[in-house]
Amino acid sequence: MESPFKADVLKGKVALLTGGGSGIGLEISTQFGKHGASIAIMGRRKNVLDDAVSALKALGISAVGFEGDVRKQEDAQRVVESTVKHFGKLDILVNAAAGNFLVSAEDLSPNGFKTVMDIDSVGTFTMCHEALKYLKKDAPGRNSSSGGFILNISATLHYTASWYQIHVSAAKAAIDALTRNLALEWGADYDIRVNGIAPGPIGDTAGLSKLAPQEIINDNANDRLPLYKVGEKWDVAMAAIYLASDAGKYVNGAVMPVDGGMWLSKPRYLPKDAVRQVSRAVEKRSRAAPAGVPTSKL
Repeated sequence: MESPFKADVLKGKVALLTGGGSGIGLEISTQFGKHGASIAIMGRRKNVLDDAVSALKALGISAVGFEGDVRKQEDAQRVVESTVKHFGKLDILVNAAAGNFLVSAEDLSPNGFKTVMDIDSVGTFTMCHEALKYLKKDAPGRNSSSGGFILNISATLHYTASWYQIHVSAAKAAIDALTRNLALEWGADYDIRVNGIAPGPIGDTAGLSKLAPQEIINDNANDRLPLYKVGEKWDVAMAAIYLASDAGKYVNGAVMPVDGGMWLSKPRYLPKDAVRQVSRAVEKRSRAAPAGVPTSKL
């Protein structure tokens, strides 16, 4: 789809994205680049990084990849500093690195729980911590009087509860709490905006293939989606551009669900055309019931 934003809306910005070499992260990298930003991506797999950088450069985007693990502070520091050394500054940090798998709570080992927490929540904080001095207002290389921008990718799993996702729900809840607290502190102290996006089911992503594999999908699966379809990576990227650009300059501490309203919904247990008939039958039965003091077994 054609972007509704001007092609230069992020012109001159330098963005570093963890998990930016695949899935939603790569789409955000691509759209940021198409809208004028220079892109640095961080990931653990060199082949994925190389392929992503090649794809971005083929689109005319200034891009570079750095190997690193967000769980390691030394890697986070090295990649942030390498980005600044390569491009001269840092304006935007996007934390999109994540780990996930289906597992029941009793089958999840404490180590498995810790691994996801380390990648998602601890990794997000570590990257923010290392990027802070370059995102501050009047930081080295920045020619803007305002601070930079941080975008954290979470999910809606923890808004209620999710089957077989206790580890990811806990990690994403931590990310949202981190987003709000940093928005409060760093917004006040350093003029850095910190926001989040909580994607729902997004097509052609590892998350969807892992959490909703074909083995557990039935013909009525779309009944759970208010818009009757899964989202696209483009939808998340457009929300990211809005938040990262001047269009979102007064948005701070917000976590934007991009899920078509799925977190609000429940499976439809009664066809729409049957509601009126059932409702009338229930009301008729209710009116016919004896009135007065209810009977008691006491």
